[in-house]
Amino acid sequence: MDVGIFTKTFVHPSLEETFGAVARYGLGSVQFNLDCAGLEPMPDEIPLALAVRIRRAADDRGVVISALSGTFNMAHPDPIVRQRGVARLGVLAAACRPMGVSVITLCTGTRDPDDMWRRHPENDSAAAWRDMLTTIEAGLAFAQAHDVVLAFEPEPANVVNSAARGLRLLREAPSRHLAVVIDPANIIATDESRSPATVLEEAFDLLGDHLAVAHAKDLDAAGRFCTAGKGIVPWDRYVSLL
Repeated sequence: MDVGIFTKTFVHPSLEETFGAVARYGLGSVQFNLDCAGLEPMPDEIPLALAVRIRRAADDRGVVISALSGTFNMAHPDPIVRQRGVARLGVLAAACRPMGVSVITLCTGTRDPDDMWRRHPENDSAAAWRDMLTTIEAGLAFAQAHDVVLAFEPEPANVVNSAARGLRLLREAPSRHLAVVIDPANIIATDESRSPATVLEEAFDLLGDHLAVAHAKDLDAAGRFCTAGKGIVPWDRYVSLL
C-alpha cells in the first residue's frame, strides 16, 4: 500500500513540475487528472504523444500513476449527457496503456442536472439506478477492451450512496474490471446513527475484496469534510482495515 495524492493539489505550469512537486514531498503515487496536462478532465481526444509524455514525466521522478480521474454524471437525467460521458470514458481507457495506468476512478452520479456532487430526491428511484447501471455496463465494454479497471466511489450525494448499494452494483454488473474506491468520510456520512468505526467495519465486510483505491478525507462533527486527522474518522481502525 503506497501513500499518494491528487495531482490537482499542485498548481504548476508543466507536467514535469507537477510530478516533481509530488516527488519532493516523498510521495510515491498519484491519482492523476488530465487538467494537469492542459486538457479537460474528460477530453474528446488525448494525443498519443501527450499520453507518453505523462508516463515519462512520472517515471522519471519515481512516481506511479495509480489511478486516472474519470468522473462524470453517470445518472444524469439527459441520456445525451450520459452517452457523451461514456464516449469520453472510452477515450480515457484507450490512453491508459500508454500512460501506464490501470485504474480509472468514477462516481455513480446524481439526478441533479447541474451539480454532480449534489443529492437529488430521485437518486433512489428505479429509473436512476437503471440509467446508472446501463452507463456502467457501457463503460465496462471499454474497460474490458483496454484491460483497465473502473473503480466507483460510494458518495452520499450519488446513486450508489452506501456500501450496501455498492455491493448491489458489483453483483448486478459482475466483472473483474469493476472495483471500488473507498473514502472513510463518505462512508461514515451515509450512516450517522452508528459509530464511525462500526460503519467502516461493515463497509469493509461488504466491499473489502473489491477495493482498488483508498482515499483519506475526514469528517467533522458537523458533517463537513475536512483534512485527515481533524475530524471523527477513526484512522487507526481505517488503516488496520485496509
